[in-house]
Amino acid sequence: MRRAGAGALFEQFQQLRDKLAGEGLFEESLKRPLPAFPRTIGVVTSSTAAAMRDVLTTLARRNPGIPVLVCSVPVQGAEAGPRIAQALTRLGASGKCDVIILARGGGSIEDLWAFNEEVVARAIRACAVPVVTGIGHETDFTIADFAADRRAPTPTGAAEMVSPDRDALLHRIRSL
Repeated sequence: MRRAGAGALFEQFQQLRDKLAGEGLFEESLKRPLPAFPRTIGVVTSSTAAAMRDVLTTLARRNPGIPVLVCSVPVQGAEAGPRIAQALTRLGASGKCDVIILARGGGSIEDLWAFNEEVVARAIRACAVPVVTGIGHETDFTIADFAADRRAPTPTGAAEMVSPDRDALLHRIRSL
């Protein structure tokens, strides 16, 4: 017999969200500004996911001159959370990028669960550079979204958020 209601995973989500919020992990004052002109953009996601293609295509379209460092990790399953946290730590500490996109396409609460793990939230806040999440679809929220410096509604939105539009910049320069 099981109690009816929101479900055990959603209850775990709420408990962790409340715990981390109580510690101040999600405070607006901790959120770092995104660089206006990043020299290199880091991406943490699965190399085989559609989210990776969406992010890379968007970055190339908006500003193909910005180098991208990709750190491929599993984005679901038992090992995904710790591997995501390690990738964020490693990429942030490398000094090679100015901002990191943490991305994954949509899925069920079970599919997105790695982004609700405490280790991921703490790695985001401890990261040496700003982190933008683009996880799931517009209606999906994860603990990682609350911890991130910015949340985009989709992986494509995250890529748009971190990359200046080269055509708009060139137009502005011409008009000046």
